[in-house]
Amino acid sequence: MDLASVVGLVLAMILVIFGITIGDGFSAIMAFVDRDSVLITFGGAFFTVLAMSPSFAEFFNGLKSFALILKPLPSNEKETIESIITLSNVARKEGLLALEEAANSIEDEFMKKGVLLIVDGTDPELVRSILETELGCIEERHKSVIGFWDNLGAMGPAWGMIGTLIGLINMLGKMEDVASVGPNMAVALVTTFYGSMLANWICLPVSNKLKSNNASEIMMKEVMVEGLLSIQAGENPRVIEEKLKSFLSPAKRSELVGQEGGEAIG
Repeated sequence: MDLASVVGLVLAMILVIFGITIGDGFSAIMAFVDRDSVLITFGGAFFTVLAMSPSFAEFFNGLKSFALILKPLPSNEKETIESIITLSNVARKEGLLALEEAANSIEDEFMKKGVLLIVDGTDPELVRSILETELGCIEERHKSVIGFWDNLGAMGPAWGMIGTLIGLINMLGKMEDVASVGPNMAVALVTTFYGSMLANWICLPVSNKLKSNNASEIMMKEVMVEGLLSIQAGENPRVIEEKLKSFLSPAKRSELVGQEGGEAIG
């Protein structure tokens, strides 16, 4: 489980509850609970995003993507580069056909597909074209899911404001009852609160986390493409390692120092 996401969301909610209860205790929470405001803000936001979605399936797929921020990324840079170096050593010692057996132990379907294309003797340019096309499709699917949370994050405050305007209009229609102005005003503003919470507590963190995960996954798949094409070109394993390490930050490169990189250059 990605603890950073869980801890961040929980602590943010605790801070909000702290702010609400700091003056009048937990009884103050009831002032922030209003059924009609919930229906207008959350109902309006989710239904307009449903209207934007290509289909019901896409809408529910967007909702389910919330779980993705709770899962750690399935692979990391160090393991991916080490796997490619291992494959390059196998190819250099036993030939490209020997990679077919090694492909059986590869869990990442993208890299496994690339290895099998190489084993089949596919032209290097065609291998690059196939892998980059798949990479582009993966990124488009990710953008679609990220767009769901961006849209919901935009609709939350918008429907919160609509709820506030509805409350204010209703309140102004009953101005003869001065005592009810304060409570009605508070209820009207609750919708803005709900909309801001939906956007800033849920949607923006989820969207940004998914963008970060997407960038990491795409970068690692680019590493795989360059690594596999280098293996197909017969490059030295240590040259491949140095090439792939250029994708990493200096801190992450240092984690690979001392690894069995492969044969000496030359």
